[in-house]
Amino acid sequence: MIEHSLRPASVTHRFPRNRRSPNQARRAFREWAAAQKLGPATIEAGELVLGELASNAVLAATGPGRRIEARFAWGDGTLRIEISDAGDGTPIIRSPRPLDEHGRGMVLVDALADDWGVTSRTGPGKTVWAALKVNGPDPLTSR
Repeated sequence: MIEHSLRPASVTHRFPRNRRSPNQARRAFREWAAAQKLGPATIEAGELVLGELASNAVLAATGPGRRIEARFAWGDGTLRIEISDAGDGTPIIRSPRPLDEHGRGMVLVDALADDWGVTSRTGPGKTVWAALKVNGPDPLTSR
């Protein structure tokens, strides 16, 4: 007999474009990641990556009423985090000086993620994604 998990391997959330959205996205990710039985180190790294991508999306989304979308997916030993926004810009890795207050987000994403990139999407804007390889068995397929 094969048991099927009731927990989804991926989930999508939409948030308003405001300064509280990155925290709301991190909270949603923590709950989802715990339900997926991801380890504490993976959850912490995912939260950091998600927070940086969501913060960038809040700044990048343009126009009134625009929302940001967060998607979390887990499978084949990879955690994938995607953030979509209506902005046209593409994130870049900067070289901030020690006293600069901004510019470290994508440096952190690049350091924590095994891979990341930007893809176009239907409608305005883009999706920025990051993939984190996770050691150990995939909890959805190892039951």
